[in-house]
Amino acid sequence: MNCLITGASSGIGRELAKKMASLGYDLFLTYYKNKELCEKFQKEIQEQYSIKCFIQKCDLKEEKEIQEVIYHFQEKLGSLDILVNNAATYADNLFLKKTKDEFLEVLEVNVVGTFLMSKYAISIMKDHGLIINMASTDGIDTYNLYNVDYAVSKAGIIQLTKSMSLIFKNIKTIAIAPNWVRTESTLAIDEEYLKAELKRINQEKLIPVEKVVKIIIDAISNKNIKSGEVIKIYE
Repeated sequence: MNCLITGASSGIGRELAKKMASLGYDLFLTYYKNKELCEKFQKEIQEQYSIKCFIQKCDLKEEKEIQEVIYHFQEKLGSLDILVNNAATYADNLFLKKTKDEFLEVLEVNVVGTFLMSKYAISIMKDHGLIINMASTDGIDTYNLYNVDYAVSKAGIIQLTKSMSLIFKNIKTIAIAPNWVRTESTLAIDEEYLKAELKRINQEKLIPVEKVVKIIIDAISNKNIKSGEVIKIYE
């Protein structure tokens, strides 16, 4: 079984890759920065789990780079069983200070990048393959003052997931939508602001990455989950 995970150098992507490797999946991981970190991670999981693991830099704003990922995936691993569109970006800023370029970059990476990666991945995906799109409750009901573009992008991913479920009958497409997760990027946020946001949305604590990964793994094997479903994760 083969799996492609975008944005796998840290956070949810990295922990999911470790879990998938432990289950015997061969992996193709993309990163945007931190090549050395990703190379070290690649070596670690290959040695620990004796699986194949390939890595490649990918800027999701560049269609050609997405095409190259799919080309090299097929060259190295053949057909694709599972695609996890995990990579995302954000540009926190107040509404009136947010620039057009900031807004467009978030949409381009999060929505257009997910669309393009899915579009080209489907060409090498087996029947009854699975696409998992990482959304967020920010696209549903936990948006805040600073990330209107991020919230819009995650709402877009949810609608993209639902649309794909109608278009591709032999491929299951689902979305995973957690609220605040305990990742490196979350922990880098101003502590007082984060506390205020958690209180505002009635979230008692940050969701452990391991909980999100477990829910993703459970969703992979759960045949009762229908294509187009959005799995929300609250804490």
